Amino acid sequence: MYLIVGLGNPGTQYANTHHNAGFAAVEKLADANREWKSEHKALTQKVSVAGEEVLLAKPQTFMNLSGEAVQALMTWYKVKADHLLVFSDDINLDVGRIRVRASGSHGGQNGLRNIIEHIGDKFPRVRFGVGKCPPKWDLANWVLSKFPPEDREAFENAIAKVPALVECYFKFGIKKCMEKFNGK
Repeated sequence: MYLIVGLGNPGTQYANTHHNAGFAAVEKLADANREWKSEHKALTQKVSVAGEEVLLAKPQTFMNLSGEAVQALMTWYKVKADHLLVFSDDINLDVGRIRVRASGSHGGQNGLRNIIEHIGDKFPRVRFGVGKCPPKWDLANWVLSKFPPEDREAFENAIAKVPALVECYFKFGIKKCMEKFNGK
């Protein structure tokens, strides 16, 4: 079984914000006709992607404590780090850009930082560009704001690639996935 986690903040007030890019990505893999289950500090849904059994998860701990939910799910379902894939936002990438990595640092993303604190940094992740914080904006206010209309289409186009990206990852591995999707 694979665990695919989308990072974000719970609650309708955070829907469609920059920081909830991970939730938007994981929802592209979800079955719209099935309910999400509340367990281990997350909302989860089991699906099949490219013939693989997948547990989708949206931590309900708020971004900065995402590692608590990820670690609890990995422990309960006995998922190893190489079967974990995390989707998150990235303010250092232009809106619509994708960056796939096999492992690495948190790059300033607090949800990734907390996951690394709980399980280490040896897990693949996909970052979705949400654009840089504009001058004179507070960073927290920026990431918790909704996408402006001029950025929405580029972001939606990137998120639409999630099913193909995950299928590529399962069939051909992280390296091929990086070659095909990084920078697109």
